[in-house]
Amino acid sequence: MDDTLRRGVARSVAWLDRHNGRDQAELTLRILKVTEEAGEAAGAWIGTIGQNPRKGVTHTRRDVADELADVVLTALVAIGSLGFDPGEVLGDCVRKVADRFDDPEPGPGPTADPTVARG
Repeated sequence: MDDTLRRGVARSVAWLDRHNGRDQAELTLRILKVTEEAGEAAGAWIGTIGQNPRKGVTHTRRDVADELADVVLTALVAIGSLGFDPGEVLGDCVRKVADRFDDPEPGPGPTADPTVARG
């Protein structure tokens, strides 16, 4: 994690601690908040593909990406709130997943669709 992200996560944890404490109930809520944010990402995707005929298309792929970023940040704050270094935990996770792949050197990844509006 870069320093800006690391500092932002630490400031978020400290702010929440000052306002809500960090007892077991608060930790539970911080973990559940990840699920809430994931639901918002799912709702944005439904809005992107127009799955709800009553509402139609209401979101862009950028909206979905922004909601997914909220999921990631909320998860990192929850990890930090549990007393772990979020960057270390995330790095361990990335290495664990990357070790499952046969190809150690990935090629260029997919690019964003330039025809999709950026909300």
